[in-house]
Amino acid sequence: MNDAAVQRLAAYLGDLGLATNGPLQVTVLSGGQSNPTYRVVAGSDTYVLRKKPPGKLLPGAHAIDREYRVMKALAGTEVPVPEMLAYCEDESVLGTAFYLMPFLDGRVYFDQTLPDLSPADRRAFYLDMNRVMAALHRVDPAAIGLADYGKAGNYFARQIGRWSRQYQEDPGDRIPEIELLIDWLGSRIPAGEDARIVHGDYRLDNVMLDPAAPRVIAVLDWELSTLGHPLADFSYHCMSWHIPPSLWRGIGGLDLQALGIPEQDEYIDLYVKATGLTQAREHWDFYLAYNFFRIAAILHGIGQRARKGNAASDDAMEMAARAQPLAALGWQFAQQYDAQR
Repeated sequence: MNDAAVQRLAAYLGDLGLATNGPLQVTVLSGGQSNPTYRVVAGSDTYVLRKKPPGKLLPGAHAIDREYRVMKALAGTEVPVPEMLAYCEDESVLGTAFYLMPFLDGRVYFDQTLPDLSPADRRAFYLDMNRVMAALHRVDPAAIGLADYGKAGNYFARQIGRWSRQYQEDPGDRIPEIELLIDWLGSRIPAGEDARIVHGDYRLDNVMLDPAAPRVIAVLDWELSTLGHPLADFSYHCMSWHIPPSLWRGIGGLDLQALGIPEQDEYIDLYVKATGLTQAREHWDFYLAYNFFRIAAILHGIGQRARKGNAASDDAMEMAARAQPLAALGWQFAQQYDAQR
C-alpha cells in the first residue's frame, strides 16, 4: 500500500473516530490466497484490514461484503468472530472495497500437528474446533438476519455447477480427475436438504487459538460462507484426516493417538451428537469426494489468477500444483462410494 493510499485510509478512519492515536502504519499480513490482508497500526491501536484484490475478478468472488455481513450477524452467538468496525465500498479510498476489525492477540497454526502443544492441549483444541463448527450449524439464519444469505435448496447441485463452470471457463492445464468428478458428482447427490450457515473454508489456519489456552477465540476468512448443507461444511473440515503432510497441511497417515488428535470416527460422532445430523455417516465418502473436487477447482483457479497477476500470495503457483493430487484423492472416494452402494 503506497503512501497516498495510507493517507486516504487515515483520513477515512479518522472521520469514523478510528485509528486516531498516532500516525498510521500499514503492513502486509502473511497468509491468505484471495483477499489482501493488512495490519494497520495507529499508536496503541492495532487493526486488521481485508480488501478485494485489484484487477478483473470472477463474478461472486472475493466477497468482502459477505464476510463483513456474516461476522457482524454472528456477533453474540456461540460462534467466536472478530468485531466488525467499518465497511467501505468507496473505491476512491483504497481502490477496492475493504473492512476493518480489531487485531486479536492469538495464535494461528498451519501445521495440523500443532507441534508446540502437548497431546492434551492438541486434543482440547481439536475438540473446541468441533464444538465451534457444531455451534455454527445450530444457528438459525433467520434469527440473526441471514435468511437471505444464500439460496434455499439444491446446495450440492449449485456448488458443483459453480466450481465446474469456474474450472471449465478458465484456460490452462486440464486435470483429468476434476473432469471425472464433474461427470460423477451430479448423478450421486444424496437426497435431502438442510440449509444452515456454512463457513465454506473451516480449517485449522482459519481459526485463532487463545494465546494461553486451547480454545478458539475467532473464526476468520468467511469469504466462501453462505447458506448450505452443514455436512458439506463439516466434511470439508475433515479432509485433513486424509491429506498426508507431504502433500499439504494434513494429518493423513500420522499416529493420531500419540499426537493426542481425535480419530476421524470420534470426531464425526461428537459433531453428530452436538448437531443431531445423524445422516453424516451414510454418504460420508460422497461428501469427501465433493470437497476434494471443490478444493481442487479452487486451487486450479488460484493458478489461473496467478498467471493473470491477480493472486494475493507469492506461492500461488505452488498452491495450484496441489489441485491434481487432491482431485485424485477425491476420485478415490468417489470410487469407494460406488463400491459400497
